[in-house]
Amino acid sequence: MKFFLMLLVFSSLSYATLVAEIKTLNDNPLLEEFNTPHGVPPFDKIEEEHFMPAILQGIEIQQGIISAIVENPEPPTFYNTIVMMDNSGAVLSRVLLVFYNLASANTNEKLQAIAQEAAPKLSANSDDIILNEQLFERVKAVYEQKNDLGLDPDQFKLLEDTYRSFVRGGALLSEGKKNRLREINSRISVLTLQFGDNVLADVNNWKLVIDNEEELAGLPQSIRSAGAKAAEDAGLEGKWVYTLHPPSALPFLTYAENRDLRKKMLKGYVNRGNMDNEFDNKQILTEITNLRLMRANMLGYETHAHFVLEEGMAKDPETVNNLLEQLWDPALHVAEEERRMLQEMVDKDGHDFELQAWDWRYYAEKVRLAEFDVDDEALRPYFEANNVVNGMFELVNRLWGIEFRKVNHLPVYHEEVETYEVYEEDGTLLGVFYMDLFPRASKRSGAWMSSFRPQSVDEDGNRVIPIVTIVCNFTRPSGDRPALFSIDEVTTLYHEMGHALHGLMSDVRYRGQAGTSVSRDFVELPSQIMENWVTEPEVLELFAFHYETGELIPADLVERMEESALFGTGFRTVEYLASSWLDMAYYHRTEPLEKDINLFEEELSKKINRTEAIPFRHASTHFQHIFSGGYSANYYSYIWSEVLDADAYSVFRERGLFDRATAQSFRDHILSTGGTADPMELYKRFRGSEPDIQPLLERRGLVQP
Repeated sequence: MKFFLMLLVFSSLSYATLVAEIKTLNDNPLLEEFNTPHGVPPFDKIEEEHFMPAILQGIEIQQGIISAIVENPEPPTFYNTIVMMDNSGAVLSRVLLVFYNLASANTNEKLQAIAQEAAPKLSANSDDIILNEQLFERVKAVYEQKNDLGLDPDQFKLLEDTYRSFVRGGALLSEGKKNRLREINSRISVLTLQFGDNVLADVNNWKLVIDNEEELAGLPQSIRSAGAKAAEDAGLEGKWVYTLHPPSALPFLTYAENRDLRKKMLKGYVNRGNMDNEFDNKQILTEITNLRLMRANMLGYETHAHFVLEEGMAKDPETVNNLLEQLWDPALHVAEEERRMLQEMVDKDGHDFELQAWDWRYYAEKVRLAEFDVDDEALRPYFEANNVVNGMFELVNRLWGIEFRKVNHLPVYHEEVETYEVYEEDGTLLGVFYMDLFPRASKRSGAWMSSFRPQSVDEDGNRVIPIVTIVCNFTRPSGDRPALFSIDEVTTLYHEMGHALHGLMSDVRYRGQAGTSVSRDFVELPSQIMENWVTEPEVLELFAFHYETGELIPADLVERMEESALFGTGFRTVEYLASSWLDMAYYHRTEPLEKDINLFEEELSKKINRTEAIPFRHASTHFQHIFSGGYSANYYSYIWSEVLDADAYSVFRERGLFDRATAQSFRDHILSTGGTADPMELYKRFRGSEPDIQPLLERRGLVQP
């Protein structure tokens, strides 16, 4: 109720209006106080029909607070303008965090329709705030006094970021251009949703159905069992079904002997959203690209990339391109050596064809087995899901003293979701953690971290604990076998846990600076540094036990796994960098895109000398990071952050993998600080210097002899 008392004090709402609004809130579980343990969302009470009224009510409440700020007769101050603005969207944010998490992790047609209906309204709400001239005048008045207000560093940065968000949002435009900007923003908000919905629909629509067991040759029993279970779920008993979800598609490409079926799978996988059906994304992504360019030009930027990168560590497209160029030629060189090895294996098998994209994973696995005696499928029995998760929690405990306690009394949005209370070493509750690991038709592909509530400090000075979630698409249990992860899935889990720790350990005052509210080319540092621990022998001892015998993964197998670690880095680096080049090709452009998308990709491939045997990790029509996510002109940030994480992890290597002092320093300067300071300054506080690219080159084996 404190929030509504604050409304009564600061807004012009009448008492009768306030009472009516509170009654409305009490009729909608999304808007009344969450009367649940720790204030988690009451998923057991929330229905689809609650969302749209709650979104509209949240917009109305935020606009009421904005009106109160504007109409306040008192001179503008940091607290009655900037802090009030930061808190103004609390109700709306709470609703949207629940909604968008469900729309990604457990969606349906109703939720997708609500998202489409809400998108232009939410876009208009944002524009109504950013383009409010009276509000901007108050913000500007505070900003012009910034050096005389005695602000703490985090307050100073919040003020600067708030002012800059108005300028970048069009506050200085003429009225006519503001109206056009509103139209562009509204259209983009709808198109990005359509793009993501199309990818999900295309993935769910495509199936490789096999009815001849001979065509399963090469597939391990676990992959066969998974295919049989998928067929059973699809009402095709006695057959085998494989889909475009990575846990299905990638093992098939790795082990299936039938080259024609590998080709069919690969074609489906790389052409998601590009099948000339009702889910085709080519026109949608073209329009998104051109609208973003138009908006950037209106705001005074040469390209969308210039607009986006101004807010990051890189600052400009030239810096990004220089980084990609430093890595591209060494990566191509290593990938060509790998291609040569694979072609030799093709020839050794008695075939006379030239290696193609649908052959790469299959022959890479054969070379790995021949050269290093390491079979990815043979590693899975040592990576049983529960062991992996518990080992990861143990690592976090050794580094920071944090304990994850599994609980069963919190409401969840799906029966497979697990919940945890997270405690500090002294018993203080740090946050709440949700984990959703396995694929389903209602979940978009990939893996991600989000939150149902960011960390903040309330008006009484108490820390409001964060409620964090990670969502993945890992290999399911099959038959009598538990879920057995691939080494890539284990690495992905640690990656998302790094994001989760960034959210859980957040210790800031203001919502807008909490957790992962940092630049895109810094946000991946906490996630990617966690990947480094996965294959360390001391860490494998925490979780890598054979699910049947309990045997620890043999030392010689670990040694072979380490020896083989560099094999495949050429492929992985090239497929990633190719998509980074693709991202920049779309957004570091000064003219509208008019070419056919397939031709656009072909021309870029020729320009950068990309081999056709290595597809883009994300081709245009399913590149959700840059067309329906938050990574437009920012996909490079993974490799940028890898420069940071390789350099940062070298400190742990020097001082000890579980060194508590180093871990505490990383927490103090990176994990807990959110967006309270410039990211390079935060990094230098931890490292003592700017990052060096050399550790990354060495780790990826890209150092030229």
